[in-house]
Amino acid sequence: MSTVEERLNHINQSIRRACERSGRKPEEVTLIAVTKSVGPERAREVLDAGIVDLGENRKEGLDEKQSALGDAARWHFIGSLQSRKVKDVVDRIDMLHSLDRGSLAAEIQKRAGRPVDCFVQVNVSGEQSKAGLSPEETEPFIRSLADHDKIRIAGLMTMAPNADDEQLIRSTFRGLRELRDRIAGLGLTHAPCTELSMGMSNDFGIAVEEGATFVRIGTALVGYESGERP
Repeated sequence: MSTVEERLNHINQSIRRACERSGRKPEEVTLIAVTKSVGPERAREVLDAGIVDLGENRKEGLDEKQSALGDAARWHFIGSLQSRKVKDVVDRIDMLHSLDRGSLAAEIQKRAGRPVDCFVQVNVSGEQSKAGLSPEETEPFIRSLADHDKIRIAGLMTMAPNADDEQLIRSTFRGLRELRDRIAGLGLTHAPCTELSMGMSNDFGIAVEEGATFVRIGTALVGYESGERP
């Protein structure tokens, strides 16, 4: 049974190889350890291994991990955030990866005590099962946030189809990168939009090759609470 540190070494090697293939530097990629399916003890192992960026997708999971780990981590909220829970979450996280609607933006603007770095979630693949704006909706949505001084659009986020088709996965990530480049080129003060949050345990190598600056890795790094699968 491998340890978190051993799995991290393997993942870092994969990131380095992907960077070599695409002419990038490994330091351009931030690894977020998605700890939503494990307890505070495993999250502590992640911190001890040198990863400080932790991702949670529910308020309750964030409560549990922050109670145990406090300010030792940088906190990323990676799941869909209900508007009614914004007040309990927004000032406790460093980045939100799932901004996808005007009502959520309005609630953040109302509740946040400081500007929040946000990723706009984009459904590049068009799958009905996935949340997010369409690529066509994304620029108008970002422009509509110009007067929201509590929101800073750091970049865009997407999830690729859960499929074995590498070209389909690659085209999804490439589509997000091209959209990011276009929005970054607008020069919007509230939306520098320099970052790309994309890539998970099964496809992060492709995501890095296509320009990911944040990868969100759960089971490949932290395993499962009741033991690791082979």
